[in-house]
Amino acid sequence: MIRSMTGFARREHAGDYGTLVWELRTVNHRYLEISLRLPEELRGAESDLRQAIQGAVRRGKVDASLYLRGGSGGRASLELDTALLDELIARSHEVTNRATQHGGSLAQPTPLDLMRWPGVLRDRERDASPMLADSGALLNETLAALAATRDSEGGRIATMLTTRCRQLEELVAVVRARLPDVQARIHARVAERIQQLALPAEANRDRLEQELSLLLSRMDVEEELERLTSHVVEVGKSLTGAEPAGRRLDFLMQEFNREANTLSSKSQDTETTRAAVDMKVLIEQMREQVQNLE
Repeated sequence: MIRSMTGFARREHAGDYGTLVWELRTVNHRYLEISLRLPEELRGAESDLRQAIQGAVRRGKVDASLYLRGGSGGRASLELDTALLDELIARSHEVTNRATQHGGSLAQPTPLDLMRWPGVLRDRERDASPMLADSGALLNETLAALAATRDSEGGRIATMLTTRCRQLEELVAVVRARLPDVQARIHARVAERIQQLALPAEANRDRLEQELSLLLSRMDVEEELERLTSHVVEVGKSLTGAEPAGRRLDFLMQEFNREANTLSSKSQDTETTRAAVDMKVLIEQMREQVQNLE
């Protein structure tokens, strides 16, 4: 399964409490890292919401934000304690009457004075269950939208990797086709050097065989070409597999690069060296994109 670690999704839902807005942003990261921001009213649901994100995203840095806007859920709602208020009014009348009996006078408390008394006004407790249910459902919807964007980007990367692998196979074929010609030129060059030594014919043959054996073993790149071809096959399997393939593809890019470097160091031919450089360019292009895969 090819899915990019980069994506964005935003979804809204309006209710009696206001409007819930989920925003999800993801970028590439070595592991899964979740940064979750919630309204105060929904702090208690953090664990469940975090688990929902973990179930949908395997790897990457996730910036998840839930906003609550508008409606009564966005600001405090006050409730009046009428029993306490009645008690305060009764006691204020009692105090005023006693003051009058003793020849004094007291001003009656104003409504604002009464409301300032601790406990007369308090925050009204709201039923948060509808908001909790809607926030979870909206998160699942947003995660689905995020997965769609990440899948779309992953598909583009998969197409690019397939194209680069095909080009890599073409370069391997070019190098393999040149091997007989390169070996023949090496044989001729060594034979010429042996003749310049003016050794006896039997010694020439022995020395020629030794030199050829040494040089051919040093420039034998058939094993590297086979490994490159094998890695291309493994990339194809990873692209069509059901599991996240980012880590496996990253490892394969390292193996690609190792074989291309070895091929370049063993090269005894200008065209082969040029092909090895072209391979490394393709591998680097693939490696950059693989870094974004889940």
